Amino acid sequence: MKFHIATSGEIKEGKTTDVYFLRTKEILEKNNIQKKVYAEFTVMNPPYEWVVFAGLDEVLHLMEGKNVNIYALPEGTIFTGRDLHGYPVPVMAIEGDYKEFAVYETPILGLICQASGIASKAARIRLAAKDSLVLSFGVRRMHPAIAPMIDRAAYIGGCDGVSSVLGAQHINKNPKGTMPHALILVLGEERAWTLFDEFVDPNVPRIALIDTFGDEKFEAVRAAEIIKDLAAVRLDTPSSRRGNFADIIREVRWELDIRGYKNVQIFVSGGLDEESVKVLKEAGATGFGVGTSLSNAKTIDYAMDIVEVEGKPSAKRGKFSGAKKVYRCKSCGGYITSFKGSVPEKCPSCGGELEDMLKPVMVNGEIVGEYPSEDEIRDYVLRQLGDYYDNIDRV
Repeated sequence: MKFHIATSGEIKEGKTTDVYFLRTKEILEKNNIQKKVYAEFTVMNPPYEWVVFAGLDEVLHLMEGKNVNIYALPEGTIFTGRDLHGYPVPVMAIEGDYKEFAVYETPILGLICQASGIASKAARIRLAAKDSLVLSFGVRRMHPAIAPMIDRAAYIGGCDGVSSVLGAQHINKNPKGTMPHALILVLGEERAWTLFDEFVDPNVPRIALIDTFGDEKFEAVRAAEIIKDLAAVRLDTPSSRRGNFADIIREVRWELDIRGYKNVQIFVSGGLDEESVKVLKEAGATGFGVGTSLSNAKTIDYAMDIVEVEGKPSAKRGKFSGAKKVYRCKSCGGYITSFKGSVPEKCPSCGGELEDMLKPVMVNGEIVGEYPSEDEIRDYVLRQLGDYYDNIDRV
């Protein structure tokens, strides 16, 4: 028996590719054919109006040492699949002898498709939650081998913390969480609360899970009475018992407030997404543990397409040939795609100043500059959400 996962070495060796790329490379090598190509990565019809570009760090790790050049939007860039004129927006491009990177199309797409999907969902949830705490609880729904990727993408997309130990290590944070139902089932509610308070690191917020056996509002009051410095109560009420979950939260809030426990917050989890987070926040929830909707977020269906061969525009039907430049308006966030040599003067939508977004990130197999930290990428995402808040779909 074994884990069904590819090792880092196998991925770097191109063993996770589709077989027809191996056949293509073999044909080119046996006929000593060298063709310099320029290939772009685009998503014509993303699942959302806007997307967070993620996974670039792993692409650079994969391609390091290969004789290729890579250009990309900075990781964490929020972009639209098409520009203001309806043309696709390339998020990344790679150029070099096609034999150098033919077999890596499959893993490169996998690295950015899933990470971008999770980061995009996290950003949408961040907008819905506004300034409330959001934690990523989703790793239990996916293969454990990719837990660090899931948690990293969720964090840079806007989550405040992650639950898995290894995922937290990858972003240089402490893992975040409360207590499981298992602890309460083994010890009983009151004993579980008191022993948690007595033995867990005092730096960990005291959040009592309150819906294992009894009614949420009565258990919330009991927890507040028992734990002196109770930070919050957590509701993970199963769907079969929820009824109107927002009203349950309102009721808990009322009963805590009327007894003088206004400082006790309400943390909720279980089946949440951006729509339910918005509703539950309005009802009084102040923290959210989001799981499956993050880890099972729709992947961003990028495609890689050759658009130049030996410096000449060439693309398959349905694609736009020629290497392109990507500009973003500093005022409204709108995108403009142009072919090289054609530089737009100003944003056609608002007249604002444009910035060149597609930057060299790898030259001849060497990474350009120092890669930003996860905190820096997350801050970049949050700044964009603030800058363009009125111009994007806000849930």
